[in-house]
Parts: sequence; structure tokens; C-alpha cells
Amino acid sequence: MAISRELRNRIEKQDFDSVEAAWLDHLETDPGDLDFFVGVARSLVGVAQDERARFLLEVLDEALRDQQRWHTRLELLRGAGSLLLEPEQIHPEILETLRALYGESPSFDGFVKAVRLDKAPHDTPKTWEKVDRFRELAIYDVGQTVWMAGKGPGRVAEVNLELDSLKVDFGGKTPLTVGFRAAPKMLMALTEGHVLRRKLEEPEALVALADEDPTELLRITLESLGRPMSASEIRETLSGVVPEKRWTSWWGTARKHPQVVAHGSGRHTYTWSASSEHAVEAVWERFETAEPREKLSLLRKEGDRDPDLGRRMAEDLASLANGAVDTDPGLAFEIACALERDAGGLGIDGAPSPTELIGRAEDPQPLLSGIADRAWKEIAYRLLRETSERWVEVYGARLAREEDPRVLDLLADALEEKDPTALWRWVDATMVQASRNPPAFTWIAERAAEDPALRSRKPLALLQQLFNALADKRFGPYRPRLLPLVESGGTAPRLLDHLEKRQAAKAEESIHRAAGLEGYQRDALTNALHLRYPELRSESGQQVIYSTREAIEARRKELETLVRKELPENRKAIEEARALGDLRENFEYKSARQRHEYLSARQAKLERELTMARPIDVENINTSEVRIGTRVTLVGDGAERVITILGPWDSKPEEDVLAYESDLAQSLLGKRPGDRVEAGGVAFEVREIRPYTD
Repeated sequence: MAISRELRNRIEKQDFDSVEAAWLDHLETDPGDLDFFVGVARSLVGVAQDERARFLLEVLDEALRDQQRWHTRLELLRGAGSLLLEPEQIHPEILETLRALYGESPSFDGFVKAVRLDKAPHDTPKTWEKVDRFRELAIYDVGQTVWMAGKGPGRVAEVNLELDSLKVDFGGKTPLTVGFRAAPKMLMALTEGHVLRRKLEEPEALVALADEDPTELLRITLESLGRPMSASEIRETLSGVVPEKRWTSWWGTARKHPQVVAHGSGRHTYTWSASSEHAVEAVWERFETAEPREKLSLLRKEGDRDPDLGRRMAEDLASLANGAVDTDPGLAFEIACALERDAGGLGIDGAPSPTELIGRAEDPQPLLSGIADRAWKEIAYRLLRETSERWVEVYGARLAREEDPRVLDLLADALEEKDPTALWRWVDATMVQASRNPPAFTWIAERAAEDPALRSRKPLALLQQLFNALADKRFGPYRPRLLPLVESGGTAPRLLDHLEKRQAAKAEESIHRAAGLEGYQRDALTNALHLRYPELRSESGQQVIYSTREAIEARRKELETLVRKELPENRKAIEEARALGDLRENFEYKSARQRHEYLSARQAKLERELTMARPIDVENINTSEVRIGTRVTLVGDGAERVITILGPWDSKPEEDVLAYESDLAQSLLGKRPGDRVEAGGVAFEVREIRPYTD
């Protein structure tokens, strides 16, 4: 410990007898507390008591020698050598102490010469630099057990002082040579009792310990490494000791010990506390500074560590919940749920209940939006259904706001039972503008794999939107969920069975144009379609894509930019990345190659599609009926809707600009003024047809 204010006052008052008594008392209880001893000595020097300071340091030095506390003595010489000794005495005393520590080492004299510790004895600052270097090397003497990342434990087989290198045997035929300078960075010396050393020297004993006392093995592991360790690091350290098939049960038992303390949120790390009391205090200190939702996690994981600790946590959270009812109702609800589950037996007064919070919310939307935990959110929705007559309205509104698939399942299942019209209206709207709500469309596509009603509703539209989503960067986070849907047994193959004959050719065209499909996926879907509609195999003739001249020109400019700029720049990036070294670990190279594959695929797609592109002839459009390139005015039930029918490159569903392939456009093509058509569940009459440019 550092010198106390009281002892400083005694020194200032020159009460040296009591200072000496305090020194001797502390020497008996804690001779290794150099902060105290050096602090007192320097304070004495500050009041011109140099000889008294030296005398007391000599008493300490003699005690350290008698007790053979050579590491402590070396640090005493470093911190107070100039007070204890004459300048010319310091270097010999350092060497004497090092010899006491490492004198039995076969390479002691060689290491001394290697770091030039026998030179320039009067340059004390340099001497201490050499001491540090010597100690770095001395732990790697012949026979020392070491550990190296990627190699595991091994032993130093040879020290070559002439070449400044070590040879380490890792059990292979040829020892690994490591230079003196690289050794501290590459090798970790394993002291006696270190878990990694014991893996090498007594593996059977460790395996037996894993069976007999999991917490003791965990203690040895954590104390050996001397730093917080994640569960995966502990698992890797104990590989070969704890069998893989027993890891879960072993870890579940070992980490329950009251001296094991978890740190951080998400990916926890673990340490071994000096006592159960220290562990409880460490958890409380972490709880006090934690964010609210991390406090909830700590209550669940650590609340039963100690009854008083659990009560303090629960009381703190109850106060936090009451303060958040109006400002953050979602957080208040989560806390209320957690207190009921994790602190129900503590009888905490004044905490709001989940039912109470749902019941008092005039508008439950902010509360529902503010709940971060999915399990608590599901509870909130169930309570809402039980307590509110407006639950159907709220469920319908929340469909467009939720992202978790299981929460969407809960909402959809309830609406399908009570108000299926509302559910299908939302599904249709989401399908038309899928890119506006990627999580909702992804959920629809996934659910369709198991829901025949959803597949049969608009199979071609869903298939086309699924292909579009795979190539749309806005769906990037959801791509891992979408990709399995085009594989065997997924949504896309199952949709093929629901297509009408007139939709099959369009489906095949969509499959061939889908940029997000791999070749084998495209072939598998095409073959499945041909099995259902064999006549597609015999149809010939080049496919045609009708589009505005502006869209065709935009595609041509994109292709030109790809060929003239982006691909050359990408090839240059590949060459530069290749020059950086090992391609297996070269992120820049992999990234550039992936970019090259994307650009090449995009170039091939653009070239193929431009050969099929035909411009819409605006000047010769016949407006006697709905055709590609017309704008149609629909009137029905007091509403008016204007729909433009163009090519797939011009499609903007959110602005009612539809591709001629879409279901609604197909139902309009050929209609004349006065004909009736259904759109979005509303019956409309075709009122006017004119060119899309008007």
C-alpha cells in the first residue's frame, strides 16, 4: 500500500520513533509492499533524514535476503538503490541478485554477455534496460516449457548464444529456431503448475480433474493465463482435456462457482475472483455502471449468486422502471417482465407489472417499438390481445414495423384467425413494394415455403420479387435467409407448381434474367419448370424486352462505364492486391476478386439483355385498348387511379408505373374504355387510355 497521510504527518512532525515502529510492524506483516517502504524512505530523505532512510532500507534488504525474496529485492534495488547503496555498489548487487534468481541456469553467464550486462557498470539507467532484457531471455533457458500460438506447448531444446537464437521442440522431427529478439513476442514461458504446461507433462491428471472437479480445472485455467478469457478461449485451451461432446455440461457446471465472475455484454469474458465476497462486489460494481438492458442481463445471470445482491439489483431496476414508464415504456416493460421472472420471490415493492403497463398505455405503439428483447415483445403482444379490444388494429399496424420472423409469425397467425382480409391486404402491399420493407418481404418469402395459400396467391409475382431481392443491395443483410429459398425444397421451386400455363414462359424468362442466381440454381429451376410444362422445351425464338429509349440508353451507358472504367480499375486493384503477398490471407485480393466476379456477371447480363431490348414506339401506339406504353385512368368507388404500363427496366410500382409482366398489367392489357378490372380488391372501370408520354 502507499504511505498514509497519518504517517506523512508523523514524518513532518519528526516523530521518527513512531515512523520506525510502523516500518518494522509493516516489515513483519508485508515485506513485499515496496510502495510503502520506498515511499517512507523518500519522505524521510525529503526532511533531511538520509541516514535514517538508508538504515531502514538496510533492515528491509537484510530481511529480503534472509527470506530469499530475490524478485522483491531486485525491485527494491531498482526503486531505491540510490538511497540504499553507493553508486559503484549498485551494479554488483544487481548481478548478485540475478545470480540468486537464475544462477542455476546453464546459460546464465551466456545471457549476461548476450545483453552486455557485464559492460558499462556505472551507467545505471542502461543497466536496468539490460536487466529487463536479461529477464526476458532467462525464462527461455534449456528445458523451459513454452507455448506458441499455432504450435501449442513445447520445450526449449537448445540455446545458441553465438547465433542469438533458441531451438524449441514442439514434438516434431525438426525443432523450430526462434531468435532472441523474437522470443518474447512468439513464446510464452509456462511456469510450474500452468495449465498448458500440465497439458504437456500430466495430461491424464488434468483429464481426471475435469471429471472430478470442473471448477478447480477452471480456476487453474483462469489463474494460469492471468487475464479475462472468453468461453471459446477456455474451450480451446482445454481441448483434449474436456471432450467436445461433454463441453456443454462441463462448462455449465464449472462456471456456476461463486468465484467465477463474468465481464462485458454479448461475448462475455471470465475471471477467477479471490473470494466469493470479492466476486459479489465485482458484480455489483459492474451492475452499477451498466446500461439498463445490461443490468437486466446481470440480474438474470448473477442475481442468484447472493440473496442480498439479487435484492439490490431488483430494487435498483424497480426504481429505473418507474422512472421510465413515460419516457421509455418499452424499457419499463422489459424490466417489469424481468423482475417477475428473475426476482419474483424477493417481493420487491413498487415495481410496475407487465399487465399494468399494457393496460395503462393509451397508444401501445411506443411501448411495443421500445421493446428490444423478442421474448418480452411476444409477451407484450399476447397481453395486448387479452386486454385490449383494439388489438386487431394494432396488430395490423405493427406488421409493417416488426422485423423478427417469430414476432411476425405471431402477428400473422392471430390476424389470419381474426381478420384474414387485413393480413392479405398487407401481404399484397408488401409484395408490390418489396424493397421498401426488406425484412417483411423476406418473412413472406420464407413463410411461403410452408404456406400453400401464400404460394398460390400470386406465385409469379412472388417468384419475380424473390429474384429481384437477391440482386438488390437493399436486401444485403437478408441475403443469407433468401438464398436457401431458391434451392431444392425452398420457396422458388414450390412456387412453380402454382403457376398457370400462361405464366410459365414468363417465369422461365425471369429465371434466366435473375442476376442473383448461380448457374446451377438457374438450371435446377429451369429443369423443374420444364418438367411441369414440357412444351416450354420446344418453344424457340429470342426473348424480347420492351423498354423506353431512355432506359435502354441508361443500360448502354452502364455497360460502357463497366467496360471502360470499372473493369480496368478492378483489374488494376487485383494486381496491386496480388503484390501484397500471401493470397490465402489477403483480404484486399479476395475483395477485388469478388468485385471482379460481380462486374463480369453484370457485364454479361447487360450485353445479353441489350440484344433482347426493343424500344417502345411511342408515335405509333394504338390507344384504342391498353397496350405496352399506355397510361390508363381507372375509376371506381369514388377513387381514381392512373397506371402506366412500360417495360421491366422502367418499373416503379410505388408510382404506379408497372412492368407489362406484372399481374395487374397483364389483367389490363387488351382492355378498352368501359371495360372493368379489379385492382387491389377494388373494382375499377377503364375510363381513359393515352400514350405514356402525354
